[in-house]
Amino acid sequence: MQNKDEFLKIMDFRHACKVFDESKKISDEDIHFILEVGRKSPSSFGMEAWKFLVITNDELREKLRPFCWNQPQITTCSHLVVILAAIESLKVENGVVRSQLSRRSMPQEKLDSFVELYASHLESTLSSDEKTYQWSARQTYIAAANMMSAAASIGIDSCPIEGFEKENVEKVLELDTSKFQVAMILPFGYRINEQSKQLRSSFESVVEFIK
Repeated sequence: MQNKDEFLKIMDFRHACKVFDESKKISDEDIHFILEVGRKSPSSFGMEAWKFLVITNDELREKLRPFCWNQPQITTCSHLVVILAAIESLKVENGVVRSQLSRRSMPQEKLDSFVELYASHLESTLSSDEKTYQWSARQTYIAAANMMSAAASIGIDSCPIEGFEKENVEKVLELDTSKFQVAMILPFGYRINEQSKQLRSSFESVVEFIK
């Protein structure tokens, strides 16, 4: 296990890299490690409401860039990961929810009760595709944060991007938005410029202990 100082060094290394070194590529082993960390991330009800599109095709990234505020990370990174938020699979009636929950190896009666709890607890949340997206997109941020930390632990940079035209990006990717919608764009690669100074609020201003 890493000690506390090592982990804090990883967090100091991680920053929002604005331009990547196009001559350096992430190995298959390393990108699989990063994605595996994302796959193993926790999610509400264990629904894993995400999918990771890994784009290395230069032509496709060129098409995406204008709809991502023309940010250079889109085309200079080694691997462009588009994180999708699930829609259809979260609906109780399609059977995926029951299948996911049944992995817990519980008696049928308890499984039925758990499915009912899911349905009743999320009745309003899942009442429309828009509301479902808002809930599932929040889940993807857990996976994204873990992937960025994992990347930093092996010297790979990243930059979480929310600045994009969602509908246009989805059109370029030819997504069936009834099943998945774009939550975040997350490029990975190696920095070409010196890291900017990390600016954070003080510990005391963001942490309050209640005893």
